[in-house]
Amino acid sequence: MAENTDNSAVQETEEEMTSYTTETNAGAGTGASQIAPGYGTGRRKEAVARVRLVPGSGKWTINGRTLEEFFPSRLHQREVNSPIVLLKLENKFDVIVLVEGGGTTGQAGAIRLGVARALNAIDRDANRAALKKAGFLTRDARVVERKKAGLHKARRAPQFSKR
Repeated sequence: MAENTDNSAVQETEEEMTSYTTETNAGAGTGASQIAPGYGTGRRKEAVARVRLVPGSGKWTINGRTLEEFFPSRLHQREVNSPIVLLKLENKFDVIVLVEGGGTTGQAGAIRLGVARALNAIDRDANRAALKKAGFLTRDARVVERKKAGLHKARRAPQFSKR
């Protein structure tokens, strides 16, 4: 009888050990996430983007213009769309963006972060692991260094003259 209780205790501990899962392998990028409205704010350099995701047909509206009009560069178009492509949610959301400040690269980075945060807010369990692993939920904190007195730019010194 003692042997049976020991075996059942061992089986219970094995089941407990195997029931744990890590964040990285919990349905990463399966496309099985919810389709619901979401909101996210993204920042990059001096740019700030407010992103709204609405269930729809995949239409992009950035400051009242289409994605192709706002970002003629295919590189920027691919960058802002990358979180949606990663999660295989193309043509499932309409994206409405208000972006201001900075240049085109900063705005593209801000929109990407805003889209990733909105997708994370919609379904944290299904989307977070894949977005985090790809680095889309991390804010890029690099900004332009300030100009110092006596220098031309932040580090560019005047040309040295010996005489």
